[in-house]
Amino acid sequence: MLGRGPIPDINEVYADALHIGGVSAPNRVLLAPMSGITDAPFRRVAERLGAGLVVSEMTACAGLAKGEREARVRSQGNGVAINVVQLAGCEAHWMAEGAAIAEANGAQIIDINMGCPSKLVTNGASGSALMRDLDHALTLIEATVNAVEVPVTLKMRLGWDANSINAPDLARRAEAAGVQMITVHGRTRCQFYTGTADWDAVRAVKQAVGVPVVVNGDIRSGDDALEALKASGADAVMVGRAAQGRPWLPGQVAHFLATGERGATPSLQVQLELIDALYAEHIEHHGVAIGRRHARKHLGWALEAAAETAGVPDELLKVHRTRVLTSEQPDEARRRLADAYDAFAWRDAA
Repeated sequence: MLGRGPIPDINEVYADALHIGGVSAPNRVLLAPMSGITDAPFRRVAERLGAGLVVSEMTACAGLAKGEREARVRSQGNGVAINVVQLAGCEAHWMAEGAAIAEANGAQIIDINMGCPSKLVTNGASGSALMRDLDHALTLIEATVNAVEVPVTLKMRLGWDANSINAPDLARRAEAAGVQMITVHGRTRCQFYTGTADWDAVRAVKQAVGVPVVVNGDIRSGDDALEALKASGADAVMVGRAAQGRPWLPGQVAHFLATGERGATPSLQVQLELIDALYAEHIEHHGVAIGRRHARKHLGWALEAAAETAGVPDELLKVHRTRVLTSEQPDEARRRLADAYDAFAWRDAA
């Protein structure tokens, strides 16, 4: 909560901008790329609330090169101050073509995905599957870097499994190929999201390269971020799943790292205003049919965050969650959303 005062050992560097090639992010807290989640509306909200850099959903480079609608929509910034487009693929020519198209459409940074653990992605020899063949991975990196003028960054895991921790080697080779920043999720692919992220293991990557390194995995608060930075020696942190339903979290973490002040959780009224505006932006961005589908998960997470804020029982959350998520029309969903927050506020005040 506010009022505890600054923490003496916070490094002043965490208040500085983060420089990625010729692009400067205002702070050192990034919103992770998450498929089906970090579309343009969610990125805009997180950026407005203080995230230093927000990364698009994973975009198939071949789909973007072929003009597929989903890939095109995923790569659009639509008002994001710094448009970072994450590309995934397994063939150099598609990576090059996709990167060039993304740049032509306004991408200011191209991020290469070599960290996604999804079976759908790795079965196609993309994402973290590329960490099993660093020579091939390097051909994709080189093709991407050579195709664009904007900075290229890389997101990876520690390795494929516990017997192949090769992130430092990939990082060295990526930097030599021209990559300007490296993000490391502190798990192997085979761990998926089980266990605990190993922030200490990221230090070997930091020691291997001179470009900025970002530590990712299990960062749910400012205290987590500070511990992750200390353990890894990284230059910045990336917040992922903890921001679901809490788009203010990356900005709150950035404020904590810069000042030592722990921001209070937004009031229920502010939370309602944020999710209501995000819902409206989803409808405008995607159209009613697709926008409703994209927004549902955000509505659910927002209600869970609000219920936690108000300390309401699971039974009450379940009732309102069902009413909101089964609404057929946007106006109905927004009315029921407001009703849910009113009920939570009443319970909180009781």
